[in-house]
Amino acid sequence: MKQDLIKDIIQGMLPYLNNAQNEKLQEVLQYTLAKYEVTENQNRENDSEQNYMDLFISAKRVEGCSEKSLKYYRATIEKMIATVGKSIKHIETDDIRKYLTDYQEKKKSSKVTIDNIRRILSSFFSWLEDEDYILKSPVRRIHKIKTSTNIKETYSDEMLELMRDNCTEIRDLAIIDMLASTGMRVGEMVLLNRNDIDFNERECIVFGKGCKERVVYFDARTKIHLQNYLDSRKDDNPALFVSLKSPHERLKIGGVEVRLREFGRQLGINKVHPHKFRRTLATMAIDKGMPIEQLQQLLGHRRIDTTLQYAMVKQSNVKIAHKRYIG
Repeated sequence: MKQDLIKDIIQGMLPYLNNAQNEKLQEVLQYTLAKYEVTENQNRENDSEQNYMDLFISAKRVEGCSEKSLKYYRATIEKMIATVGKSIKHIETDDIRKYLTDYQEKKKSSKVTIDNIRRILSSFFSWLEDEDYILKSPVRRIHKIKTSTNIKETYSDEMLELMRDNCTEIRDLAIIDMLASTGMRVGEMVLLNRNDIDFNERECIVFGKGCKERVVYFDARTKIHLQNYLDSRKDDNPALFVSLKSPHERLKIGGVEVRLREFGRQLGINKVHPHKFRRTLATMAIDKGMPIEQLQQLLGHRRIDTTLQYAMVKQSNVKIAHKRYIG
């Protein structure tokens, strides 16, 4: 406890003293405090750390992070602090490294998951450093964890047509077309209302991550199927997509995921998931020559690196390009 107190004092005085003066101050503190018993005001420390957490979450909220992301940030940081068992100011690089290593071994987590945790902790401690609550982030020397690049699956044209041909509900057909032609997130789609759809321009405004608005576009087939679905409805719910059974409540993300999963199982299609439509559209757009900057805007990505991760170039096109440019 005494060493933690001395460390706090030394860190606080670093901007004002040179190395020799700091070394002398440390000697004086160790000699003086040797005669005293030092105890920590645990309640005050806990209040201070909770205050840091609340301030950090507020800062991220102002930056536009979703409440779902903020909840994940808080849970990740609180779990680390509880496991390490030290106050925020006394956590060191080795503590973070050990935590990440133990977490991976215990949870059998992927490198992607561990790097996500590292990234969140880095954001938290960097913010503490920027706000002068700590002298230096302990995550600064822990670099990005290298992960293997897996080629993620997309839907083939045949799969998409198979799903369309076997839809028994016109609502499901409209959902598949909406996801496939716009590339919107399922969370964006379930928030849409009927009056959000501009059928003349074949477009609609969605609210993406961080409550950012953007325009997405749908094709003529989607327009026809969507109009047919809305014309068939007898309810007065303003939501664009609702449950099939009364009282016809707004469809939620989980409802769409379960419906598509069951649908895929019936057709023998592996891993039918809403996000796969988004990845399929991105890959198709790249293959057809859509500029990556335009695709980035269409998908609503803040960083172009994210867009590149979604858009997997087909190997057949690589072969054609090789013949054209090289051999």
